[in-house]
Amino acid sequence: MTRSRYGYALLWVVTLSSAIAVLMQVLAAKLGIATGRDLAQMMRERYRPAVARFLFITAFVAMMATDLAEFMGVALALNLLFGIPLTLAVLLTVFDVLLILWLERFGFRWVELTILAFVITIGLAYVIEILLAQPDLAQVAYHAFVPNGEILRSTTALFIAMGILGATVMPHNLFLHSAQVKTRLSTPDTKARILKWSIIDTVGALGAAWLVNGAILVMAAAVFHENSLLVTEIDQAYLTLAPLLGKAAALTFAIALLASGISSSTTGTLAGQVVFEGFLNIRVRNRALLRLMIRLLTMAPAVVAVFLSVRPVTLLVLSQVILSMQLPFSVIPLVRFTSDPNLMGPLTNPFWVKLLAWVSAAIIVALNLLLLVFAALGV
Repeated sequence: MTRSRYGYALLWVVTLSSAIAVLMQVLAAKLGIATGRDLAQMMRERYRPAVARFLFITAFVAMMATDLAEFMGVALALNLLFGIPLTLAVLLTVFDVLLILWLERFGFRWVELTILAFVITIGLAYVIEILLAQPDLAQVAYHAFVPNGEILRSTTALFIAMGILGATVMPHNLFLHSAQVKTRLSTPDTKARILKWSIIDTVGALGAAWLVNGAILVMAAAVFHENSLLVTEIDQAYLTLAPLLGKAAALTFAIALLASGISSSTTGTLAGQVVFEGFLNIRVRNRALLRLMIRLLTMAPAVVAVFLSVRPVTLLVLSQVILSMQLPFSVIPLVRFTSDPNLMGPLTNPFWVKLLAWVSAAIIVALNLLLLVFAALGV
C-alpha cells in the first residue's frame, strides 16, 4: 500500500512493466517451441558449469523472493478474513502444493484453469473496488501512458517502481512459460501455429494482469492518497477501507489478496520444479516429494520473518525488488538464445523484436543500477 504515496504517478511503470512482461514471455514461449528445451535447460547446456551454477543460484533466490511475497499475502489474507494467527497462517500456505498435485491428476490444463479462476477472482474484486472508489479517470488515463520523473527524485519512488517491475515480469514465470509450452509440441500443429496461440494466450493473460495491477495502484491512490492518508501496512489498508468505502470493500480487498497469493505461489512451485530439473539435469519420478521439498525450502525465510515480527509490507516490497534485481540474469540469456539463428531456426527474433528485447533488457539493467546508485548516495 506504500504505492498510494505517489498517487497515480507510477501508473506508467505498470504499463511499461506489463509490456516488457508480454515481450519476454513470448520470447520464453518461442525458446521452448523452437528448441524443445526450457530456459533452465538452455542455460545449463549453453554456459560453462560455473556460470550455470551462478544462474541457478540467482533463479533459486528469485523463487524464494517470490514465495516470500506470496506466503505473506496468503497469510495476511487468512489472518484478516478468519483471524488465524500469522505464524499459523504462514504454515498453512504449504497446502497449495497439495492442490496442484490433486489437479494434475486430471491434466495440466486443470491447473491452468484453476490459476485462471483465481486471476478472474482478483480482477472482479478490483473492478468492485474501482467502482466504489470512483477515481479520476482522466488522471488515470494520462498517467497510465505518459512517463514522469517521479522515480528519479527519490530512492523510495524508484524502490517501489522496481518492485512493480519485479512483480510484473517475474523471472520464475519465464522459466515456467518456456517449459509449459513444450507440452503443446505433442500435438500435430506446426510450431508457427503453436507460437501464434501462445502469443494470444500471453497477451490475454498479461493484459488482464496489467488491468489488475493498474487497478491496485488506482484504488490505493483514489482511496488513500486523495484522502491524504499514508497507509504503510496491509492490515491498516484493510481496516481503513471499511470506514471509507464500507465493509464490502474491505472484504473484497482481503479476498483479492488471498486469491493473488494462492495463484502466484502455485505458479512459483511449478517454476521451482522446472528450475531444479533443468539446471540439475534430473527427472524426478516423485514430483510430489520434490514440490514439497521446494515449498519447504522457499517458505523458510517467510517463517523466520514472521517469527521475528518483520513488517509484512516491507517483506512484500523487498521481495519484489529482489525479483527485479534478478531479472537481468534471466532476461539477457533469454534474448541471446532467441536471437541465435543456429538455435532458433525460422523462429529467430526478427530485427525489430531483437531491438525491442535488447532495449527492454537495457531498461531493466539501467533501473537496477540506478537503484544501487541512489541507495549508495542516500538520495
